[in-house]
Amino acid sequence: MRSSNPVFSREGSFTRDSGYAGFGTSAQAGSPYGHNPYAGTQYAQQSSAQGPLTDEQLFEMYNGPSAGPGATGRMTLDDVLARTAMTLLTVVAAGAVSWFTLPFKNFGFAVGASLVAMIVGLVVQFRQKISPPLVLAYAAFQGFALGAVTHVLNTIWPGIAIQAVLGTAAVFGATLYVYKSGRLRVSPKYTRIGIAIGLGFSGLLLINCIAWAFGGGLNTWSGPLGVGIGLIGVALGAFYLTLDFAEIEQAIAGGARQEESWRAAFGLTFSLVWIYFEMLRLIASLRGDD
Repeated sequence: MRSSNPVFSREGSFTRDSGYAGFGTSAQAGSPYGHNPYAGTQYAQQSSAQGPLTDEQLFEMYNGPSAGPGATGRMTLDDVLARTAMTLLTVVAAGAVSWFTLPFKNFGFAVGASLVAMIVGLVVQFRQKISPPLVLAYAAFQGFALGAVTHVLNTIWPGIAIQAVLGTAAVFGATLYVYKSGRLRVSPKYTRIGIAIGLGFSGLLLINCIAWAFGGGLNTWSGPLGVGIGLIGVALGAFYLTLDFAEIEQAIAGGARQEESWRAAFGLTFSLVWIYFEMLRLIASLRGDD
């Protein structure tokens, strides 16, 4: 089903019959205009018994209510956008709570929320049946952790929060443009290489965080190293977005169930949160001497 929002629409994504979709392809016997899509309906019966249809009957026939998004039980782009908006609003709301309630530089609750978000995210990713409450729980815990971190960084470098938001929006728009323009093709090889780089990058950061907790490790939030890691992180976030776009397109074209829109929303939220966090790192590194 084609969404009323044309952002992800692409020619050739949906199969079409040689005649009117959903009405068959054979011509109606004796009709000079081919198949009559209203044959057998009350309008055809009235037309044959009473002559031409009246203006009121024509108005009713062409202006009746449509099925509407989700009426067929299949996922549409409108479903994905609505669920993604809900998850992002949950992230923002939870972030506002931690921003205004947690003591300054008290990262204990933030670290705990981040770990819970990671666990919930893994459950969502590997669970066969998607669970909307778990998706929203992931967004809430992730937002709580991001709010605390953003509050501290925005106090040190005023304005970094809005800069990171604008940077994330710019990366999203640029990635969507490149994807839709056909300049980038999400092939199996492209996916394998990107995922391998992403896993290696995440593993190195995790090892560095553990070393940092025990008094070692490298400072990845300042200097050239911070800038380099931030750029790599943002690029990986854009890569994850391209995978999300491709999967959403394929799911809609393949007639995925409507509840799968929650899985798409989870993927987009994960990618956008990743980009936002790495954008904070990049901007903090660039503004380290302010």
